[in-house]
Order: sequence, then C-alpha cells, then structure tokens
Amino acid sequence: METKISKILKIDAEELQERAEMLKAMAHPTRIAMIEMLYHDKEMTVTEIHSSLDIEQAVASNHLGILKNKNIVKCHREGKKMFYSLKMQNVHSVIQCMLDS
Repeated sequence: METKISKILKIDAEELQERAEMLKAMAHPTRIAMIEMLYHDKEMTVTEIHSSLDIEQAVASNHLGILKNKNIVKCHREGKKMFYSLKMQNVHSVIQCMLDS
C-alpha cells in the first residue's frame, strides 16, 4: 500500500515502516552506546559489552536482542561465547549525526 509519505520518499510503505522500527530500536541510551562501541571495536562478546557499560549481562542480552531483531546487529557463536557486530555499519552515521549536533 502506497501512502503520500512513501510516495514523497520514493520508498514503499512496508519498507518505510521497517526503517521507522529500526530507529525506534536504536532510540535508547544503552543501545546507542552499544552501536557506538560495536562500530569502533567491530566485534564484541556479551561479556565485553556488559562489562564496558557496567550493566547486568541479562540487560545487555536483552538490548542486543532488540537490535538483532531489527537487523541492526548480527551475532555468531564460538564455543560458549556469542560475538556481536554491526550488521549495518551505516547506522553509526545516524548515531554520529545525533552526537555531533
């Protein structure tokens, strides 16, 4: 279904909705920090992330799950460790734009 907004932006309504959901997922201080860390460090374990942010492991895992669900981060397992990295490097530009303002 095409809306006036999607017509103006030259993107279909479903894709526009997906992008809005990605922005919502990024819109949390902890998740912004995670994106920033992953951009610079390229790949981190859950332990490295929760230790760096001084948050509980379960909290870090929950936030990472939200980012993964919206295709912002990806993960892979090596033994018992889960490694996270940015799936979309360009999301850092959105964060950087906000930090630079």
